[in-house]
Amino acid sequence: MQFGDDLPYPFKAHPWFKLWVPEPEPGCAVCFRPGRPPRLIFLQETDFWHQPPALPGGDWVRSFDVVIVHRADEVPLHAPRTGRWALLGAPDPAWDGLGTWNPPALLRPLEWERAAKTPYEIECLRRASLRGAAAHLAAERAYRGGASEYEVHLEYCRAASLREEELPYNNIIAFNEHAAVLHYQRLERQAPMTRRSFLIDAGAPCAGYASDITRTHSAGAGLFADLVAGLDDVQRDLVGMIRPGVDYREVHLEAHRRIGHLLAEAGVIRTAAEEAVERGLTRTFFPHGVGHLLGLQVHDVGGLMAGPEGGERSRPEGHPWLRLTRELPEGCAVTVEPGVYFIETLLAAAAADERRMLIQWASVDALRPCGGIRIEDNVVATPSGSLNLTRQAFARHAADVAPS
Repeated sequence: MQFGDDLPYPFKAHPWFKLWVPEPEPGCAVCFRPGRPPRLIFLQETDFWHQPPALPGGDWVRSFDVVIVHRADEVPLHAPRTGRWALLGAPDPAWDGLGTWNPPALLRPLEWERAAKTPYEIECLRRASLRGAAAHLAAERAYRGGASEYEVHLEYCRAASLREEELPYNNIIAFNEHAAVLHYQRLERQAPMTRRSFLIDAGAPCAGYASDITRTHSAGAGLFADLVAGLDDVQRDLVGMIRPGVDYREVHLEAHRRIGHLLAEAGVIRTAAEEAVERGLTRTFFPHGVGHLLGLQVHDVGGLMAGPEGGERSRPEGHPWLRLTRELPEGCAVTVEPGVYFIETLLAAAAADERRMLIQWASVDALRPCGGIRIEDNVVATPSGSLNLTRQAFARHAADVAPS
């Protein structure tokens, strides 16, 4: 419940539950017993205030021993009472005494293994990308048609057929200077007088799995549009690096090298890429990590783990925000999301030290009103190379609307 109120927060199922049950409802539980089918304790609460959930359906139900209960306090009663049990989830006093909550010795190997996706999971991610790409196209049409940030957001939700609370994360719908705020959360109700740029970072779910897609659009031709096209080339090259065995830290550092070249070619900086990276100049324009694991959580667990027993693989020095430092296992799903931004606080810091001599301030001033650029795809590491679910999804929708 919200503090001091009788209203609950929007329900979000625990990822370990979503891993096995693609139609999660509040209050349910799954019990795993060696050598027996998993038991789904399904709460269909008797309630005249709210609509009770429908009984679970679909082929997946046949894999479970399903027990239907009608009161929340009955759910723990159907858990086995013998043996040694681990309880995964948010600790709940109703379950106390039945086992140990979230034991690290169990969670660590589970989190480590979750990076590698099964064919079923990759299919869920593919469908999530298809749904998200269709909504992205609708959002761009709304932007081009004169909509406000808020109206673009509504059009995205309509096209994806999602309530706001069903989104995997809050949509980032940013026009002009707002695109310089990495997790911009305000939605202006009025359209701006002048349209210069549009950044949209928005995803969609499928059976508990999430897509996480970002595109940046220029309102017209010019320096900013050229920079968007250049970053798109950089992003495609980085996607080409995604394959089993690659150290993702190297993908991140390569992103900085390539962004350094892009900034030099665009006349934003007055030094070579190598010096820009060495002196931390690229971090002024690209301050976040180049990507993360993707799956049951948008920022999926285990990205910094050293192994199934735990520990941590360190981030490169000077790059504290990178969420993924592992060597990529076969089948893992990651985001690849380089960016170039014109963030006032970071530019002010660069102007206050020796970096100011390495920046073409006239170019920066021309680009500040556009905010920034991010391009993000969802990619699977396969033995034959990178499988770009996002580009496939956009291509599929383009083929669907192409004239015969």
